[in-house]
Amino acid sequence: MSLIKRMLPDEKKESGVIALCLMLLILAHFIPKNITIVLYIVTYIISAYPILKEAIENILHGKWFDENFLMSVATVGALAIGQFSEAIAVMLFYRVGEIFEDLAIENSKKSITNLLDIRPEYANLELNGKLQQVKPELLNKGDIIIVNPGEKIAVDGVVESGEAYLNTAALTGETKPLLVTKNSQVLGGMIVENSALRIRVSKEYKDSTVTKILELVQNASEKKTKTENFITKFSQIYTPVIVISAIMLASIPPLFLGQEFQVWLYRALIFLVISCPCALVISIPLSYFGGIGASSRAGILVKGSNYLEALSQAKAVIFDKTGTLTRGEFFVTQIIPANGVSKKEIVKLAAIAESSSPHPIARSIVKNYPGNIARVSNVEELVGLGVRAEYQGDTISVGNMKLMNKLHIDGVSTIEDTTGTVVYVALNNEYFGAIEVSDMIKTDAKVAIQGLKNVGIDNVTMLTGDKKIVGKNVAEKLNIPNVKTELLPQDKVTEVERIKSEIGDKGKVIFVGDGLNDTPVLASADVGVAMGALGSDAAVEVADVVLMKDNPTAVTKAIKIARKTKVIVWENIIFALVVKAIFLLIGALGIATMWEAVFADVGVTFIAILNALRLLKIKEENEKINKHPYSKTKKYKVEVNEA
Repeated sequence: MSLIKRMLPDEKKESGVIALCLMLLILAHFIPKNITIVLYIVTYIISAYPILKEAIENILHGKWFDENFLMSVATVGALAIGQFSEAIAVMLFYRVGEIFEDLAIENSKKSITNLLDIRPEYANLELNGKLQQVKPELLNKGDIIIVNPGEKIAVDGVVESGEAYLNTAALTGETKPLLVTKNSQVLGGMIVENSALRIRVSKEYKDSTVTKILELVQNASEKKTKTENFITKFSQIYTPVIVISAIMLASIPPLFLGQEFQVWLYRALIFLVISCPCALVISIPLSYFGGIGASSRAGILVKGSNYLEALSQAKAVIFDKTGTLTRGEFFVTQIIPANGVSKKEIVKLAAIAESSSPHPIARSIVKNYPGNIARVSNVEELVGLGVRAEYQGDTISVGNMKLMNKLHIDGVSTIEDTTGTVVYVALNNEYFGAIEVSDMIKTDAKVAIQGLKNVGIDNVTMLTGDKKIVGKNVAEKLNIPNVKTELLPQDKVTEVERIKSEIGDKGKVIFVGDGLNDTPVLASADVGVAMGALGSDAAVEVADVVLMKDNPTAVTKAIKIARKTKVIVWENIIFALVVKAIFLLIGALGIATMWEAVFADVGVTFIAILNALRLLKIKEENEKINKHPYSKTKKYKVEVNEA
């Protein structure tokens, strides 16, 4: 009953036709022989009509050799030699197989659709002091929306007021609730759990995270793997060869050996039924689709099955340090002013110059300054060096030692043996002092590196623009064997290319970054992985894989799923080819009947599909939802008037 409920209307209609044909086939055994043939032919026409129709249409379009053609020739031939029951049975079982194929594909699509059931149906727009339900597509940047407990946030935005826990499982796979307060960034698709939030829209629906994710997943099946492309080309050659072989099997023994034509024609027809490549053509794309679905379930968005295959071949993984292995949340640990300069003055100058920069180090300095930050002009971002800005007629320079040397600033006091990052400050090319900021290593970073080693990937490298002592300190703590420091963005691309040339044809090189200033490197790797980059449009656009969790252990998870997918793909290929080869042999020898041929076609396809669907059962290792802090709190809701 549950299977019937899952069927679409067309599939239910198809099942009804099959049931009718089975009844007619059984009835044919209990009626007079003089009308049995008529009933057989009527039953065959009913059962075979869609296959015959598609075969004829394909022939008219120049596509002769496909599974419809094979089934049509085989069953018409069976009718011609009086094997009515077997001809009808082949068509019926073939159509049963098609129903299961449709259900399997629908099931795999539904798995992803349910997982990404994040599309909001409405938004509560605050308009002229009243609330009105509108479609998310109608929201504009700057609009105010109210989201009540249990409702989905319609679009990306910033919390204007309120405090609540958010369920982010559909986006990140993370069961732990996320606490948001005033000024917190929120993403479309997140669900408010315990208290209403007032949110200012920061992106329109078409540019929002929820739309980007849905588009990404829907387009994932368009990018094919080498295996899928090979199977498509293989079937185009394989099917004509099988047809020619069947013709030879039916004609050579009678013509040259004096054998009975009808016997060898029957064997040739069995040969055609057995040889149908459905198991390969259907199960392999379905396996990759299942792998993409399993990845999505784990909070890993893979843009195509070609990238899933590349992940399975990973031999080297390269991490960017900041924001990937470390939290990217810097804090000031030391302020060293020049003679006659106060600490407060250094921090003020640095904060003013860095106020418009999105870099984590810049944000930490701005956060450390308690006063109001004045506007600056002519801000110049110097890639790999720092920033320069004009303020009240003066020029502030903030950056690394390379910037100080480039500007020929004298009297710079270097800070030795520090594991933090040192930012130097100068005013009108006069040295004012230095600020040391430090980053924190993510709690799961060491587990992530060990996880890669556990799956056989020892070639792990960390790239950073930080100085040698900082990079080596992090690498030692995480047991990373290779580290390259003091790199400019273009140097990171060069390093990735070097490692790719070292690996060669032995495997693929994966680069993992946080999506900020990583886009050139993400594009240069065999697989670019952007971690925790849902809010970064550039990263989602350039990366091949997007990790919705800000957790480096997801890299190992992605590789495991990719390898599991590859195993199932090859299980299906080997199983289908071996079984078909055996049945082709016994069919040619006259041992197999049309019934065995049906199993070799429909049965093998069905088993391969079931094997592919195992991928949809891959789950997170820890799916138990922790007790939320709000589980016993009262839920507060704002009433909304429907438009």
